[in-house]
Amino acid sequence: MNSPIMIACAHGTSNTQGAAEVNALRDAIAALRPGLDVREAYVDVQQPDLVDVVAGLPAGESAVVVPLLLSVGYHVKVDIARAVKSRPGSAAAAPLGPDPRLAALLDQRLREAGVTDNDVIVLAAAGSSNPRAAVSVEELLGQLQELRSNRMVAAYGASAKPSVPDAVAMLREELEGGAGAGESAGAVDVGGRVVIASYLLAPGYFHDQLAKAGADVVTAPLLPSPVLAEIALERYDAAVAKAQEAAAAAPAQAAAEPPAEASKAVPSETQEGGVFKAVRRFVTKYFPR
Repeated sequence: MNSPIMIACAHGTSNTQGAAEVNALRDAIAALRPGLDVREAYVDVQQPDLVDVVAGLPAGESAVVVPLLLSVGYHVKVDIARAVKSRPGSAAAAPLGPDPRLAALLDQRLREAGVTDNDVIVLAAAGSSNPRAAVSVEELLGQLQELRSNRMVAAYGASAKPSVPDAVAMLREELEGGAGAGESAGAVDVGGRVVIASYLLAPGYFHDQLAKAGADVVTAPLLPSPVLAEIALERYDAAVAKAQEAAAAAPAQAAAEPPAEASKAVPSETQEGGVFKAVRRFVTKYFPR
C-alpha cells in the first residue's frame, strides 16, 4: 500500500533566501523518507496555492497536509482545514511547534549569537489572531526556560500582544532601572543586553521587522537545521496513524449502532418520561390483560 502524499505547506515569502531554505527543508524531508511523494504548497504570497495542489491530486490518492508552520493559527485552523475538507480521505497534521527540539534549537541560536546569562530575551513569534497560537508560543517559552536562566518574555510580530518592540522597550527599562533609580540608590549595571530570539522558520518580512525593534542582538531564524525535517516527518506519521485508526474503528462502530428505524420503533426506557413508565408499570401489574 502506497503512503499518502505529503503536502508540505508553508506560509510563503517574497524573500529569496527564505524561499530557498523552505525548499531545502522539503528536500531534507524527502531525503529522510525515500519514496515518499513530498509536494510543495503555500497559503500566502507564493504559488502553488494549497487549494490548487489539493484539487490537483491524482484520483484515488489520499494526502496529508503538513504545516511548515510553528504554531496553530488562522492558516492551520481555516486555510488548511478547508483544503483538507474539500478532499475526502485526506488529513491535516499538527504544526511543527511547540516541540522541545525547537527550544533546543533556539538555545543553540542564542549560544551562536554569544548570549550570556546577564542578557534578557524576547522570544519573538509571528503572531496570530487565534488565541491557541499564543498558548503554543508560551509552551515553547516554558521549554526554553528549562534550558536557560535568562529573564524571558514572549512577544509577537502581529495580531497579538505584547508586540516585539513593546517587549524590547519593557526589558530595556528593567535593565536600565537595575536595583534602583541610579547609583545613589544602589543600581548595579550587570552589563546585560536585550536579545530577540527569532522564533521564525526562515528569513522574510517578519524577521526583517525584528531588526527594527530596538534590541541589541537578533538571532538567526530556525532554518537551516535537520531538526525541522525530522519533526515534519513525525507530524506526518502521527496523522497517518490517526487516520488509519479512525478507518479501522468505523466498521465496528457502524455495526454496534442499531438501525435507525428499529430504534424509532422500540422506544427505550430513557426515551420515555418517568411518569409514563410508572403509570405503565402500575397498569400492567394491577390490570393485566
